[in-house]
Amino acid sequence: MENFIKIVTQPDNIAIVIMLITVAICTFHSVREMRINDKFIKDGKKEEIYKRMIRP
Repeated sequence: MENFIKIVTQPDNIAIVIMLITVAICTFHSVREMRINDKFIKDGKKEEIYKRMIRP
């Protein structure tokens, strides 16, 4: 673990770490939205998906 932290905190790798964190956050958000949309479809409320997409 000590070697991993040493490699990750090197200046060359910080941008890669930030990118990986950003990808993880975006993936989590996408999967969350997918589950919500699937629930709307299952409940027969397809129009709610579009309403949620255009809300401010």
